[in-house]
Amino acid sequence: MEYNDKINAVSKMQKHIVANLNVVTLNNMCAAVGYSKYHAIRMFNEVTGKTPGEYIRALRLTRAAEELRDSESKIIDVALSSGFDSHDGFTRAFKRQFNITPQRYSREKPAVRYFIHYPVMSYYHLKDGEKEMNNEKVSRTVTVTAQERPARKLILLRAEKTTDGDYFAFCEERDCDWEGILNSISEKFASAALLTLPESLVSKGTSNTAAGVEVPVDYSKPIPEGYDVIELKPCSMLFFNGAPYDNEEDFCIAIDIVWEAVDNYDPEMYGWQAAPELAPRFNFGADEKQGARMAIPVKANNL
Repeated sequence: MEYNDKINAVSKMQKHIVANLNVVTLNNMCAAVGYSKYHAIRMFNEVTGKTPGEYIRALRLTRAAEELRDSESKIIDVALSSGFDSHDGFTRAFKRQFNITPQRYSREKPAVRYFIHYPVMSYYHLKDGEKEMNNEKVSRTVTVTAQERPARKLILLRAEKTTDGDYFAFCEERDCDWEGILNSISEKFASAALLTLPESLVSKGTSNTAAGVEVPVDYSKPIPEGYDVIELKPCSMLFFNGAPYDNEEDFCIAIDIVWEAVDNYDPEMYGWQAAPELAPRFNFGADEKQGARMAIPVKANNL
């Protein structure tokens, strides 16, 4: 089987898993996509680095962690809704996944390594440059809104070699765990983003690229190992939001449309001026429901 055929097959399996996470089994997944268990496991493991069973468990445990973080649900209720038969079994699996018991996690809510679902089709197209730039597939509408950011902290993972916000180069240098770790922080202002740093925020021996999240200035929980924390001054941010799209393989097209909008936008026409010295440029990525999202720092023209 050609590699792109395997990508298509694994993409079908991923979509089935995500759509049926609470009830999916290896048997019904294989039946839905038309592959034997042997071929399904082999292809899935080759493309994602995990078996379907490992993938399902990691996703279920991450959903469980999110519920424990964001609600007052009882641990036994979360365990049962996550497909586990007992409190003890759930506790053992949760601790293996996140290196903390669900009881302690529910109480302290530290940053942990959430498992992030990466649709293989969209990342395969983006990484290998197979972009069918038929922009009729994705609306070119981009909305721009201004938001005021107070003084805050920025938790970030710095690159040493990667420059100019290159996602794949950054992941090759620092791996992709940053998305799960940073997105597990409940106090974050927005989702984890790839950052392009102004010169004033670049540390000696590092580049202008990092990954990070903004948190309140009084955030005092432990910072994940290898990460840095700095304070940002109050500023205005312009948020660029692309339109939702239907197919995950159009991820790269959606990103390109918003990049183009950011590059072509003249803030002075609307009473702003670019202020890259105040904060990084944020690239929040894209998904089908929310579209692509980016943000840049600005200040009023009269300042």
